[in-house]
Parts: sequence; C-alpha cells; structure tokens
Amino acid sequence: MIPPMEALFCLSPRYGLDDELPWLEGIDPSRHYWIAVNGDKNLTIAISGLAVDSISELKQVIRPFRSLQPGEEMTLARMANSCKIHCVSLNCYAIETAIHQAPVSHLFDQETLDSLLMTAHPE
Repeated sequence: MIPPMEALFCLSPRYGLDDELPWLEGIDPSRHYWIAVNGDKNLTIAISGLAVDSISELKQVIRPFRSLQPGEEMTLARMANSCKIHCVSLNCYAIETAIHQAPVSHLFDQETLDSLLMTAHPE
C-alpha cells in the first residue's frame, strides 16, 4: 500500500494582510484588485476579482474556496473574463495573470485572499 502524500509547506513569499510593503492599491467598483507587484508602486496591475449580486451567491463561492485542497483549483467567472485560483499548498494560493504578455502567478495566503473575495458583495 502506498502511503498518502503529505502536503508540503510553501516557502515562497506571498501577499499577506500584514506585509511590510503595502501592495494593495485598492478595489474598484467592478471588483478588480489593484496591486503593486511585490510592493513596487511603478508596477501596478489589476487582477479580476469576484463580483456577486447576492449573499447566497457569495456563499456559493466562499465555501468551495475555503475547502480547496493542495493541487485543486477553482474559476471565478466574470462577464468579460475569469480568474483561476490554484491551491498550491496549505495557506498558499496562486492567481494567474500576465505582465508585459508574460504569464505570472501571484501568491496569496488564505486570510488575504478570503478577505479580498469577501469584498465581492457591497454589504
């Protein structure tokens, strides 16, 4: 019998609410998360976030996000585009974007990404 694999702890730096360098520039009304990449104010980008119309719709997204396991992913659909969240490891989530046409992944801890998702509903 093969023993189950243990989830590895990710040592990569990730965006957190208590970071020394402020990286969150703001959240616009269409729920795009404007971030200064690695705290660099000269490289600010928008990441498509979650926008919902009801609390029940918000719960339908938050619950699956909170139950993501390492190796799993989920897609946040929007009218024009989508945002894919990858659970890299415990407390490490990646969101794919592009900078200067090059693919990049922004890493977030769970508390930070959960907080960003909770802004999806105006209440």
